Amino acid sequence: MSDGKQAGALSVVVDGVPLAPDEARALWQRFSEWMEEHRGDLAGFAAREGFKSVHPTVEGGRPVLRASHTEEQRPYAPATTGRGGSRSRQGPRRSDRPNGRKQRE
Repeated sequence: MSDGKQAGALSVVVDGVPLAPDEARALWQRFSEWMEEHRGDLAGFAAREGFKSVHPTVEGGRPVLRASHTEEQRPYAPATTGRGGSRSRQGPRRSDRPNGRKQRE
């Protein structure tokens, strides 16, 4: 496949619109270089590229960089797989409670 949708292919989606494979690879390259020099600074990269936010994810087994001109930047977190119930979207489990559940008092 040459449409950039094969497993493992880098993809970039800007405000819901996929970039062409050449543009996606170039943006991923700049993103990788930025993150090597500025660990965890998604907001800095987004601003440098003219976006309001950038979020790396994994969807369908492939890396996807989601960029937006309107969506707020969220803190850097582990990539999600696009499946429901991801811990990264629910926040960290409370270590002071068994199984992450509230204790009755």
